[in-house]
Amino acid sequence: MRTIIILTILILSTLSVFSQDKISEYLNTAAENNPGLKVKFNQYMSALQKAPQVGTLPDPQVAFGYFILPVETRVGPQQFKMSAQQFFPWFGKLKANRNSADELAKAKYELFEDAKLKLFFDVKSSYYKLYFTSKAIKITGENLDILETFRRLALIKVEAGLAPAVDELRIEMELADLENQLALLRDKYFAESVAFNNLLNIESNTDILIPDLLTDVPLQYTKQAVLDSIRAKNHQLTSIDFELSAMQQKEIAARKSGSPNFTIGIDYTIVGKIDNPALDASINGQDILLFPKIGITIPLFRKKYNALIQEAVILQDIAKDKKIDKNNILESIFENVYKDYRDSERRLVLYQKQSVTANKAMQLLQTSYAANNSNFEEILRMENRLLKYELELEKARTDKNTANAFILYLMGKE
Repeated sequence: MRTIIILTILILSTLSVFSQDKISEYLNTAAENNPGLKVKFNQYMSALQKAPQVGTLPDPQVAFGYFILPVETRVGPQQFKMSAQQFFPWFGKLKANRNSADELAKAKYELFEDAKLKLFFDVKSSYYKLYFTSKAIKITGENLDILETFRRLALIKVEAGLAPAVDELRIEMELADLENQLALLRDKYFAESVAFNNLLNIESNTDILIPDLLTDVPLQYTKQAVLDSIRAKNHQLTSIDFELSAMQQKEIAARKSGSPNFTIGIDYTIVGKIDNPALDASINGQDILLFPKIGITIPLFRKKYNALIQEAVILQDIAKDKKIDKNNILESIFENVYKDYRDSERRLVLYQKQSVTANKAMQLLQTSYAANNSNFEEILRMENRLLKYELELEKARTDKNTANAFILYLMGKE
C-alpha cells in the first residue's frame, strides 16, 4: 500500500512538472512571436527617441553675406561677411523636457510589461480551456463506452424477455445525445487550438501537448497581500505614476519657458586690400572679428506661458484621478476574481466527493440491473449525474487555475 502511494505521488509530481514546463515553453514562444506584444515594445522604443529630440540645444545658425557694393573702411573694402550664433534656453528647461520624455517612455514600458503579462494570462487561460475540452472529450467518450455496455446488456435482457424494449430505445437516444455532444466538443477543441496557436503566432494546426491531469496551482498570497501588490506593482498603475511624473516635469519646463532665453554669436568680416601707401601694410586688408554678440529674448507676453503651466497642472490632476479610478476598477475586478477562486476551491472539493459517490452508485446500479432488480431510468439518471460531476470536477480545476493566473496578472507577476 505504501509503495502504491509513493508511486502515485511520483506520477502526479511528474505530471505537474510536465504541465508547468510546457506552459513555460509556450509562454516563451508567445513572448518571442506575438505581434501585438511587438507593437507595444516598439511603441516603447519609439518613445525612447523623444528625449534626444526635446533635450538638445537647437542647431546653431550660420549666415554668409556678400557685399555687392563693398563698404569702404579705413583698412579696406568689406567683401564678405560670415556670422554664427547659438540659441540657449533658460537653465534647466532642456533637462526638464528630457526628463518628461524619459518618464513618458517609462510609462510606455510599463504598458509593454502589462501587455506581456496579459498575453501570458491569455496563453494560460487558453491552455486551461484546451485542457478542459480535452478532458470533456475523454470523459464523454468513457461515458459512451459505459452506455454501450448497458446497451448490450439491455439488448440481451430484452431478447430474453427480462426487460421492456423501451429500455433499449432510451439508451439509443442517450447514446445519440452523447455522440452529438462529443462531436461538438471536438469542433470546440479545434477552434480553441487555433486560437491558442494564434496567440503564439505559430501554424494554426500545430499539435498542442495537454497533460492528463492539470496541476492544481493554489494562491500563495493572502487577500491583503494581493491587494497591496496590486496597488504597488500593477503595471497599469505604475504607468500612470510615470505619466504623473512626466507632467510634473512638463510643468517645470513650462515655468522655465517664461524665463529669458539667450543668443550668443560672432561676426567675421573679410576685408580687401586698398592701394594706400600711407596705410601701414600690417593692417591693410585686415579682417574684422566682432566677439561676442549677445541677444536676449524677453517673455513679456505671459498669457501663453501661463497657459502652458496651467495645462501641465491640469494634466497632473487628470493623472491623479486616473490612478484612483484605475485602482478602484482593479480592486473590483480582483474581488470578483477572488470570489471565483474561492468558489472553484469549494467546487473542487465537492465534485471530487460527488464523483467518487456517483461511481460507486453506478457500479451498484449496474450490478442490480444485471440481476433484474433495478429500474433502467434510474441507471440513465445516475449516468448523467456521473458525467456532470466528472465534467464539473475538471471545470472547477480549470477555473481555479485560471483565477489564480489572473490574480497573478493583476499583481504584476508572471
